[in-house]
Amino acid sequence: MTDGGAEPTRRAALKYGGTLAASLAAAGCSEIAGTGDSETPDGAYTVSMSPMGEVSFDDPPETVFTRLTHHADMAFALGRGDGLTAMHAPDYYDGLWNQFVERLPGVSLDWTGLYSSWQPKKEKLYGLESDIHLADPAWVTKQDAWSRSDIDEIADRVSPWFGNSLSDTHQEPAPDYAEGYEYYTLWEQFELVAEAFRERERYEELAAVHDDLLSTIESDIPDESDRPSAVMIASHQMDEIYAYALSNPGFLTSHTRPLGARDAFEGSVESGSVVDSEALVDADPDVILFLGGFEPETDLTERRELFREDPVASEITAVQEERIYPQGARYQGPILNLFQLEMTAKQLYPDLFGEWPHYESGPYPEIPEDEQLFDRQRVADAINGNL
Repeated sequence: MTDGGAEPTRRAALKYGGTLAASLAAAGCSEIAGTGDSETPDGAYTVSMSPMGEVSFDDPPETVFTRLTHHADMAFALGRGDGLTAMHAPDYYDGLWNQFVERLPGVSLDWTGLYSSWQPKKEKLYGLESDIHLADPAWVTKQDAWSRSDIDEIADRVSPWFGNSLSDTHQEPAPDYAEGYEYYTLWEQFELVAEAFRERERYEELAAVHDDLLSTIESDIPDESDRPSAVMIASHQMDEIYAYALSNPGFLTSHTRPLGARDAFEGSVESGSVVDSEALVDADPDVILFLGGFEPETDLTERRELFREDPVASEITAVQEERIYPQGARYQGPILNLFQLEMTAKQLYPDLFGEWPHYESGPYPEIPEDEQLFDRQRVADAINGNL
């Protein structure tokens, strides 16, 4: 196991528990593991999550490495938005997330200029010295430059890994992590992350908002036979249209699965597949959910026009009835999930939950207070710690 040319930092005390110690011993690093354990001060606490197992902390983390946006959103929700040191495509997702944060009074978010961590470099993680790596080691090891020993080295010499990403679609983990890998819902994982940050109160407040929102939705949606058919797509041109599942297991559908719309493809199209206009006409959805429609650089009017002008796609019911609606992102954390549940409920069931405002560009539209499905101020107060 290489040492990366660095001495253990103070974060060496923020270590995995027995699971990491065993793996370090197997890798010939038991001396390092023992040192870390002995340096852990009284009052340390542990939180367990797959695939890491039990992880020990001596202090609640303040600075946070993330890779995917569901983890970045969790840190933001728990008042650590300013503590992020890394995330995938930070400038892009800063622009997208701020379209929604605009509607939370007194809340701000700035992720611009962070280290872009889609393919993280081990040396960079030493330099960042984050208090926690809110990322899934089973996913990171899919990168060519990373091995299990690299993961253990960073956990020992910088700070722990604590994240789960393969719950997105219930992906199969790499062999090193296959045994006992567990899948979580978005909000189950958020609860464990909140425990790691010692932010139980913030979590409980946001979870209560989410529970109320789900209760509202689930008590009102009609029987399946009376629900609209829908597809979720992403496209830049009509000759390359990506189709995504609405109800697959995993947190990527945590904003569409509860709403129970009928899959217009009837399960015949695998999520992430490329389809053409003819396939969309054959499916003939009542509603098209346009993934990425809230991206600041997306011209939704232009995208709708492409469908209307296409001699094939113009025959789709959703196009003719002007029911092409914007979506945000699939790798959502708790805050984006609340907004996306609300907007998708309105897009699918306007008669039940109120009309979705016509949207072309800019922030999440203003919705009259009596038509909002969750309390913006309550969410803002939780993020800001005004509990």
